[in-house]
Amino acid sequence: MESYPLNNGMTIPVVGFGTWQAANGEIAEQSVLSALEAGYRHIDTAARYENEESVGNAIRQSGIPREELFVTTKVWNDHHSYEKTKQAIDDSLNRLGLDYVNLYLIHWPNPLEIRGDYPKANAESWRAMEEAVALGKVKAIGVSNFHPHHLTELLKTAKIKPVVNQIFLNPSDMQPEIVSFCQEHDILLEGYSPLGTGKIFELEILQEMADKYQKSVAQIVLKWSIQHGFVPLPKSVTPSRIAENIDLFDFELSSADMITIDGLRGKAGYAVNPDEVEF
Repeated sequence: MESYPLNNGMTIPVVGFGTWQAANGEIAEQSVLSALEAGYRHIDTAARYENEESVGNAIRQSGIPREELFVTTKVWNDHHSYEKTKQAIDDSLNRLGLDYVNLYLIHWPNPLEIRGDYPKANAESWRAMEEAVALGKVKAIGVSNFHPHHLTELLKTAKIKPVVNQIFLNPSDMQPEIVSFCQEHDILLEGYSPLGTGKIFELEILQEMADKYQKSVAQIVLKWSIQHGFVPLPKSVTPSRIAENIDLFDFELSSADMITIDGLRGKAGYAVNPDEVEF
């Protein structure tokens, strides 16, 4: 598995396995086991996904040494603030059954509970996360769904710069303003829903490319993400698709095809506005 450098000197595998909507229990556990068996070494979960226990169980069952794995989880919207985030980190570690996570993220920048006062609440959460780094509970910290104005506020008080911003990122919505800001500040972009919605599989141009490269549509879109320097986090509970989604390193998309895929804006959904979400 190839890796990207992070701004703190660590590295991160260029493809991660997403677990959103994988139900806690056998479904999540088996999907993570399938991913690890297929070669994934980067697993992404969150307190909100309610499957951290299953992710941890799969990691232990796999027998893969902990130091070979990159595990991410996130603080949910009801745990912004210093004390609540400290507790959330400990709770996630307990559910995962791990001594540390490689990456810990603020899941949303401006949820309803702190709307109107998000800079202070995020700064408090960030302070707790920085302390967790010092204590060895967390190796790196970052954010998710942050726009430039959220990051600008956070950077005013942060002692540790975010290493990643995990956002809705795919050919249908490249979110260029966020991408540009993060690249200027050496913050790596991770893409959740890297395949957009199911509509992306109906696009004739992508099927033509898949035929041309003798790959699937999913592989074409995931390779597009990697060639842009993003970290895609494909999710599936089907072993064959899990394996397919990591089989990306024996071909390259041409610059012309990359430009064509860049032009698919709006074909498979857009990101929601984090300042307007109703949760």
